[in-house]
Amino acid sequence: CCELIRCICKMCIEVDKFSTCYYSQFSWGTLNVTEEKFVLETLAGCIEYKSLLDVVVNAFFVRDGKYCLISERNLYVVICYLATFQLEELGLQHFSRIVKSLDTAKMHKFLRFFFNALYLNTWIKDEWSRFYDSLYVKENWIDPLLRWQPKVQQLIEQLTDKLNNRTTTVKTSTVTQPKEFNLTIPKPRAIPIPLPIPVLEKGPPVPPSTYKPPKEKKQLEEIKTKNRQKAEVSVLSSCSSIDNIPIKLNAAAILREGALYQRKMEQELKRIENLLRGAGDPSEFLEWQKQMRGKDLEEQLAEIECRRLQGKLSHEEAVLAHQNVTQENKKKADLMREEKAELMHQYAEKRLQEQKEMRELVEQVVEGHKNAKQAKVKLQKYKQQIVQEVCEENRELLRQALEEEEEKLRKRCELIQQIRAIESLPSLKHKFVDLTETGGHGLICEMSVVELRERLALLREAQKAAEEEKRDQIIHEKQAKEQLLLDKLDQISVFRAELGRAAALKSTASHDIHHSSSFVSACRTLKNQFSMYFENQHWHMKWTNTGVLSFQT
Repeated sequence: CCELIRCICKMCIEVDKFSTCYYSQFSWGTLNVTEEKFVLETLAGCIEYKSLLDVVVNAFFVRDGKYCLISERNLYVVICYLATFQLEELGLQHFSRIVKSLDTAKMHKFLRFFFNALYLNTWIKDEWSRFYDSLYVKENWIDPLLRWQPKVQQLIEQLTDKLNNRTTTVKTSTVTQPKEFNLTIPKPRAIPIPLPIPVLEKGPPVPPSTYKPPKEKKQLEEIKTKNRQKAEVSVLSSCSSIDNIPIKLNAAAILREGALYQRKMEQELKRIENLLRGAGDPSEFLEWQKQMRGKDLEEQLAEIECRRLQGKLSHEEAVLAHQNVTQENKKKADLMREEKAELMHQYAEKRLQEQKEMRELVEQVVEGHKNAKQAKVKLQKYKQQIVQEVCEENRELLRQALEEEEEKLRKRCELIQQIRAIESLPSLKHKFVDLTETGGHGLICEMSVVELRERLALLREAQKAAEEEKRDQIIHEKQAKEQLLLDKLDQISVFRAELGRAAALKSTASHDIHHSSSFVSACRTLKNQFSMYFENQHWHMKWTNTGVLSFQT
């Protein structure tokens, strides 16, 4: 039996590859004439009912046979064909022998799927009804399968018992026992005479220059120190003479240097006023500031540690929440499976109810065909009446359209005659233009050409006057700026003299209150000069409002 099934499966594969002409070239092996006839009939049936068998086998691979090999598909096709079309001829005993000769687990899974009463009554019947008449499918295929279902169920139970009682036999192989080789015992080796230890010659001593720095390095260090001293002297000399560097005399340089000296004067006055008011040493404030910064740093570290611990807690909470979600998902999956089974049962009942309704509907349609002739005559009369009404309406609409077109043509002829009469009248070829008159369009802003020319002339004169006034204003502003720059140069020279005098006093004597008060008095005199100068100048406010220059006294 197993050889017959394998032969059929092999022929199915060859047929899929080539064509039916391959039968004559196929090697039958040790099969006799009866077996060859059975194989050919089974193969022909599998090819004839391929569409029906594919429905069952494809569904089996989708649902219960997900992990089965696709190369074994022809095996399930043959078993499905034998169970559906040849079970009556073969008998249960011969069919059981064929099933038991194959793999037990595969046959158990396929037969349990195919002989499920719910599947046979619902989707298998519906799918087969798409290829053949539903009544023929039910009487010739579904009902016999349902009759054989209890006996095949006993065969499935036998296969289940065989699977449960299966014992695996492990082949025990004899272990090879190793034997020692029969080798000759070697003679003991003679002790060799020790060789004399060679004496090494004493090497020359290490020269003392190895552990002393070279002279060149010391010379380089001396040259480096001398160059550094020269650079410091040159930097000090350049810093002392930096105030005597000539400045490029342009407006920006003069104003920038004046603002610099004024800012220095204000800073020095502010520092001296703070000292006179009793300002103390800022070391205490710096110490307090350092302590407060240390406290802020400790608080930040504590806050970082707190956030780290909160992160750990949130991670643990997330893990617990994930576990709870997985448990809830498992519960939901179980509920979904139960609901799915319930829905399948409801679907089967619904299909049976729909079939009953379809039968009733077919009976009603058959009864309705009897009264169809009378309804057809009435419908024909009704359509003829509608056609007559539509024809009358179309005639009326055509008559109205013709009347409207005639009226439009008459009006066009009259209009053409009027236009030709107007064109036949003589026309004036020369037109006289009066430049003192307006266009007569009815606008408020209308004016004649002469008036327009007069207004343009007035606008040109006003534009020329505005340009002359602007030119005079620019010249006055330029003269005022030049005068301001000259005054600034005088003030800068005064500042330099005062600052040089103050630097000389600082270098020759100690920093005492008398010298500071003298410098303060000099700065205050300069400040008073600035304020008096700006109060006496009337153009200073104008210069500041234009955004060109502004000073703070």
